[in-house]
Amino acid sequence: MNYREVKTKGYLSHFVKCCWTMQTTKQSVQHTILPDGYFDLVVELRNNRIQEIKLTGIWTIAVDVKTPADTTLLAMRFKPLATLLFPDFNFNTLLNTAVVLINNFADLDICSLDFPDFCKHMEQYLLHQLNKQKVVDHRKIILFQEILERKNFSVQALAIKSCMTSRQINRYFSTTFGLPLKTYLNIVRLRTTYKNLARQELYPANTYFDQAHYIKEIKKYTGLTPKTLSRNKNDRFLQLSTLRTP
Repeated sequence: MNYREVKTKGYLSHFVKCCWTMQTTKQSVQHTILPDGYFDLVVELRNNRIQEIKLTGIWTIAVDVKTPADTTLLAMRFKPLATLLFPDFNFNTLLNTAVVLINNFADLDICSLDFPDFCKHMEQYLLHQLNKQKVVDHRKIILFQEILERKNFSVQALAIKSCMTSRQINRYFSTTFGLPLKTYLNIVRLRTTYKNLARQELYPANTYFDQAHYIKEIKKYTGLTPKTLSRNKNDRFLQLSTLRTP
């Protein structure tokens, strides 16, 4: 299995975390995807032909995924604000699931399906979608900067920084993403510890009240203990495998 990702830069980085690709060899690969606060568009290729295109919602649970042998995945990982670039989809109903798209979605059927070209093609598509927007609510840009850059997980502080009320933020999350703000903050906080787990550090300092609280939270959203996750047997947890330091 080979994995590579390229982080998105510029204004689009408010909406996109990265483009990524993965190739399997002569054997299929079983992975468990951990909740991380993002959603993905995934193109599955075999024999250089599109087999399937999927758009996921945000995950609040761990999900088992099997990728067939001799398969290439081309994908883009989105920040929640990017939902406005997919106006035909209700992400409220996509929570913890995915929808299969037509093979010519975003004209991907005429894309060269080379990873760099895929990234460029999708960026151009998203910029076109952005141009259709009359205005992007700058308060929400600030809101997700505060959350995803781990500046704070306090609802009150988020409201002050974003110039939105707590009620407005909670309503936005429940109606747009199908989950409470508190749940989303818990998932992002959990994601910040994945790098620790990849390094075999079972208790991240300064993130949770104590180790018991951390174990309870990680079992709640992944169904597994920190020890099981950190072992990452057979690279089961792709996100942890890609976070390993040399």
